[in-house]
Amino acid sequence: MFRAVSRFAKIATIVVLAAASSLATFDAADARRAGSSGFGSRGTRTFDAPAVTRTAPTQAAPIDRSMTPRPQQQTATQPPLGAPQRPGLFGGFGGSMIGGLIAGGLLGMLLGHGFGGGFGFLGMLLQIGLIVLLISFAMRFFANRQRTQYAAPGSDRSYNMNAMNNGAASPRPSFSIPPIGGEAAAQKARQANDEIGLQQADLDRFERLLTEVQSAYGKEDYATLRRLTTPEAMSYLAEELGENATHGVRNSVSDVRLLQGDIAEAWRESDSEYATLAMRYSSIDAMLDRTTGKLVDGDDRNPSEATELWTFVRKPGSDWQLSAIQGTGTH
Repeated sequence: MFRAVSRFAKIATIVVLAAASSLATFDAADARRAGSSGFGSRGTRTFDAPAVTRTAPTQAAPIDRSMTPRPQQQTATQPPLGAPQRPGLFGGFGGSMIGGLIAGGLLGMLLGHGFGGGFGFLGMLLQIGLIVLLISFAMRFFANRQRTQYAAPGSDRSYNMNAMNNGAASPRPSFSIPPIGGEAAAQKARQANDEIGLQQADLDRFERLLTEVQSAYGKEDYATLRRLTTPEAMSYLAEELGENATHGVRNSVSDVRLLQGDIAEAWRESDSEYATLAMRYSSIDAMLDRTTGKLVDGDDRNPSEATELWTFVRKPGSDWQLSAIQGTGTH
């Protein structure tokens, strides 16, 4: 029997290690393109879904890595003020049952029978064991029941509502890149959900930032990334580069070209201005062995396309910096 258990443990260990290895390889190989995840900060709109556009007609992935505090939301575990309080585990039937068991035991002691009644010490141990089992069962039963009733089928309610509203709304006017220049493109940009009045120079800067950030990432140029991104965005990019190095690979990114872009939204808060743009771009994106340069994943010859939403931020007197990236799952 022990040999069988040992053999099963070895097989289980091999399966777990293999699965972990494959997941690590996949994450490292797909690190630069956001896919179905997001990171960084969009100020007070970090956890709100950006508006859909012609370039990104589906909802962007929510930002799951951010230093921005998540706003407090009323969930089922926090009933609205004035709502009747649901009795806790030990305030309802569970409390009555456990209290009855304990009261019965104490009454037995007062009558001279003790917890064990007529069975002596062994009976007392048996009853204590039964009480512990009943308490454990009751706790699990009521905990599961509370989770079922209080679980948030709409825990992402605000995100889902935004998705529904944005989906129902007609697509906002957008500009196409390239050609990014021209009065027609500038006019469409001004008609978008733009509260700060982006100029053509801003749009040109966003296009350059896309190329410069991607190229610096592929070269593992930390100094350039620090200049082009916010400290928070830089921390996540550096984390990805570090994971690549740990796995003995590097993400080669070259020939970055913006194919189409839309302004999703631009706004001002406090002393900062934010702009979120949907961008479809092509690049040669491949994972290479750090030592031999051999292709590990991707294609090091032919470009592939991806659609992402990039958020930029600037303060008065400073240039735009990359603040957040959200994927759309479109490759």
